[in-house]
Amino acid sequence: MGAILNLVERNLHEVQVDADRLLFHIPSSSLFASDALTGGIIDALREQGCSSEELVQRLGGRFAGADIDETLRELMALEVVSDGSPLTPEIAVKRVERTALNTVVLNVNTGCNLSCTYCYKEDLAKPSAGKKMGAETAEASVEMLLKESPDEERYTVVFFGGEPLSNRKLIEHMVDYCERRFSEAGKQVEFVMTTNATLLTEEVVDYLNAHRFGLSVSIDGPKTVHDRNRITVGGQGTYDVVRRKAEMLLSRYNSRPVGARVTLTTGITDVETIWDHLFNELGFAEVGFAPVTSGDISSFNLTGEELVEVFANMKALGRRYLEAALEHRNIGFSNLHQLITDIHEGHKKALPCGAGLKMLAVDHKGELNLCHRFTGSSLPTFGNVHSGVKQVELNDFLSQRLDRSNTGCEDCRIRNLCSGGCYHESYARYGDPTHPTYHYCELMRDWVDFGIEVYSRIMAANPAFISSYITPRKAH
Repeated sequence: MGAILNLVERNLHEVQVDADRLLFHIPSSSLFASDALTGGIIDALREQGCSSEELVQRLGGRFAGADIDETLRELMALEVVSDGSPLTPEIAVKRVERTALNTVVLNVNTGCNLSCTYCYKEDLAKPSAGKKMGAETAEASVEMLLKESPDEERYTVVFFGGEPLSNRKLIEHMVDYCERRFSEAGKQVEFVMTTNATLLTEEVVDYLNAHRFGLSVSIDGPKTVHDRNRITVGGQGTYDVVRRKAEMLLSRYNSRPVGARVTLTTGITDVETIWDHLFNELGFAEVGFAPVTSGDISSFNLTGEELVEVFANMKALGRRYLEAALEHRNIGFSNLHQLITDIHEGHKKALPCGAGLKMLAVDHKGELNLCHRFTGSSLPTFGNVHSGVKQVELNDFLSQRLDRSNTGCEDCRIRNLCSGGCYHESYARYGDPTHPTYHYCELMRDWVDFGIEVYSRIMAANPAFISSYITPRKAH
């Protein structure tokens, strides 16, 4: 009698789409269509573990013995079925030994000409009181990037604020510096910026266009929605000026697609109306939504019920995304587009994002923060641009998050797509950036199931959508 075979439930998740059973292989983030034989083996072993001989007997009436053996071997290779042998550790690296930084976020001014009520920036100030980064610190940030990670081919310099264009002089200085410096080193560099659009002029737009900036505009939707929170220091709504500037930007900017970034706070859950306004009326290429549940000002956080509503509305917009995809159109819904990219490319994330691993944020003093959300917070920094990265402390921190034992992430089916959620969200909510964001779990699991369904329907009916709209994103 052979070894007893059992199903490894923590490695598989099934999603039913119409008559199809889809098998999501959790360790590799891969999706397979389950045939009748695979489904039969899974059902039989789910009912009761048995030897391979017994399994052949149980299924022999429906399938040929040789086919059963072959499918069983495949399922064992995927570690979906186990004969009791030790399983491969899912994330073989138990410790982060080396980071490969390729991105630096320059917090060029803590000052901002707006006073958005929900802003998470812990070091925000009025423009006049803003702490501007000096050229020496900015240059040292780039030198640190090249020194720490000399082998990368491509680097990204992100300009962030406050409102980064309130320190335009430094941005222009750094673009010159970077283009010269990276070119000398035989490397490529790209520039990224998030802006509130208020300081854009035709001249500024043409400058950014000439240097191919990846641009995101912070805008929360139609006037009534946007003006609730995105106000001037004097308390006036900013929609009219932002719309005017955004339309000017979109009419002139042609080097890269421009995205809109929407912050959802309490009372604002109507994702479809916001998307419709920004995509169809204003003409942004992509619209991404960031629901706030753990902001520093708790009165702006979405309630539990509102968060459920937001996800339901995101799925409603997702159904429109699917409908369009089947007609070979991309409606620029970033959240779902990213999820489908992750599923298609089999992304396996040991950590939730590149913070600390590929990216660090520099504040005006040159201190190295985990990401742009932590500048000005009480979380200890990880070195300084002049003295370098505190690699040991950074590796200790990342390794702590890598270890999923005794957390809800250990056996969670989306553990390699979510990886515990945003560090800052955890820090704001639980006071600990290594703590998983448990308040999101059920909604995120449901959202991923929805993404699997949408992806499988696109692959079945119009796989060309994937090659036209998903694969090219890697080029950026």
